[in-house]
Amino acid sequence: MANALRVLAMDAVQAAKSGHPGMPMGMADVATVLFDSHLKFDPADPGWPDRDRFVLSAGHGSMLLYGLLHLTGYDDMTLDQIKKFRQLGSRTAGHPEYGHAAGIETTTGPLGQGLANAVGMAMAERSMAARFGPKLVDHRTYVIVGDGCLMEGISQEAITLAGRQKLSELVVLWDDNGISIDGELSLSDATDQLARFAACGWEVRAIDGHDVAAIDAVLAWAGTNQRPTLIACKTSIGLGAPTKQGTAKAHGAPLGADEIAGARAAYGWKHGPFEIPEAIRADWRGTAARGAAARAEWQTRLGKLSGTRQAEFARVVAGEAPKKLAGAIRALKRQVAAEQPKVATRKASEMALAAINPVMPETIGGSADLTGSNNTLTAGLGTFDVGSRDGRYVYYGIREHAMAAAMNGMALHGGVAPYGGTFLCFTDYARGAIRLSALMGLRVVYVMTHDSIGLGQDGPTHQPVEHLAMLRATPGLNLFRPADAVETAEAWEIALTSRAPSVLALTRQDLPTVRTRHTNLNLTARGAYVLAEADHKRRAILLATGSEVSIALEAKALLEARGLGARVVSMPCFELFAAQDEAYRRKVLPGVAVRVGVEAAVRQGWDRWLMGERGSEKKAAFVGMESFGASAPAGELYKHFGITAEAVAEKALALM
Repeated sequence: MANALRVLAMDAVQAAKSGHPGMPMGMADVATVLFDSHLKFDPADPGWPDRDRFVLSAGHGSMLLYGLLHLTGYDDMTLDQIKKFRQLGSRTAGHPEYGHAAGIETTTGPLGQGLANAVGMAMAERSMAARFGPKLVDHRTYVIVGDGCLMEGISQEAITLAGRQKLSELVVLWDDNGISIDGELSLSDATDQLARFAACGWEVRAIDGHDVAAIDAVLAWAGTNQRPTLIACKTSIGLGAPTKQGTAKAHGAPLGADEIAGARAAYGWKHGPFEIPEAIRADWRGTAARGAAARAEWQTRLGKLSGTRQAEFARVVAGEAPKKLAGAIRALKRQVAAEQPKVATRKASEMALAAINPVMPETIGGSADLTGSNNTLTAGLGTFDVGSRDGRYVYYGIREHAMAAAMNGMALHGGVAPYGGTFLCFTDYARGAIRLSALMGLRVVYVMTHDSIGLGQDGPTHQPVEHLAMLRATPGLNLFRPADAVETAEAWEIALTSRAPSVLALTRQDLPTVRTRHTNLNLTARGAYVLAEADHKRRAILLATGSEVSIALEAKALLEARGLGARVVSMPCFELFAAQDEAYRRKVLPGVAVRVGVEAAVRQGWDRWLMGERGSEKKAAFVGMESFGASAPAGELYKHFGITAEAVAEKALALM
């Protein structure tokens, strides 16, 4: 059975003239024992909520996963797909991609991300088990990692978080082959990984990764542990390749015809490329029998629940927001429009969460050691911890990268709706996971506060100026920069009902309420809208986001005082505005009038709205940042960098 995995990997990589055969050849024994005797899965129902999760963090070895899915009988992983490995339009991409085929639990390839995803999956499992009970939710998360995964810095954040949380349902299988692309691992690393994991609160054990009995025994042992488990599997990369086994030459390139022939001889494999004997196929298909029986029993238990309980379970697994969410948001918007508070949008976010969390019990919040600054904790959530898995707030510690990747894992697991906070500047630390959120289309909400020079005296190390542009440049990601508490509530509603990740860029400084007239319509969902129409004949359109919307309104007043009409357009989300039809965009941004954009960030990304969309370079200007910030009170910084109502009005006048 293991040799079937090996030959499929060799043949597919050879046919593609590209790929990584060595890791699948080395870890085939471990994977075979796992799927044959321990993993709970059912190819007939790949999305069964109580299946065990299997993550290939070492995503370069993707043919191991594809071979497993094909041989165990996943319908969409056909032999034809195996033959199309790494080809345009195939399900078998160079690295596993979530959504391409059933059984691919997450997109991996950037090393270490899958490990941190697995931590989030294990956390989501415990959270759901606490809510729905062990008869409905009781499964494990297995993840194969390589040396590269463990060298990446995210791994330290992930394993310390998992150790602190005592995630006993998490089992890491380390492909300890001692080889990296450059050669012997000793060229670059001398870490005692077992000691490292043990120091972080894990159970650890080392085995021969080619000893079937030892693999079986250690996986059984892992199932009894009360802490997360690391199993170091000593393997030979490219096992069976006559001259390349145990060397870097087996890692990331086709083995070549002679080497493949030699490996086949070593295995006693007398069949041609992509040929798997029917007896071996039957053995592999038989591995799903345990899972099929377990799923049938689970379905019986599910059927004994009340209709209401079943419906609620189905709702959260499907990722559908509760019907009460819209009403909670509308009520908050009505209250804000009436009271018109002057609050920071980070505080407005807390107000929104205080309305959301009671009606959406699947939310799991958290912060990277900035709870009081991010305003991510609301009353009654409780702490998610070893003795309180029903808690809904995670203290992630100073682990932005692992927090973001774990939230991806939670979203992938399903049944929970994760959000987490840090400073917007530290999206740099979380960037790798945010990109994967977007690539996979996951409902993950990043609460990023202290969004500009408006944070003040912490200075340029903490003041983001280029980050909005970076995030807007990421396909599939919605960046919201709300102007007040109404837009913040609307942004939260969109974020929790979208099949896409969202970043909420929120202020430290207080802002006035600019949406003073209540409407049930979610105007933020349009991406941009006319906040204030010109009183005189329209000569200028002032476009702004977040904290600068109130500045644009002040600039409008200055222009109107001179008899020059100015429209103010609030643009909380460029991405959603770009998705609107031409007729709506034309209505918001007609031609003729001059345009001035204002945002306390760099200009990159603004020119479409200033010079495109019926605008022109000769009639466009931008007021914002052209450098890093400085350390001073926020009000002084806005004046120092020229982000004022007077500057906006002067820019508009100069263009008329």
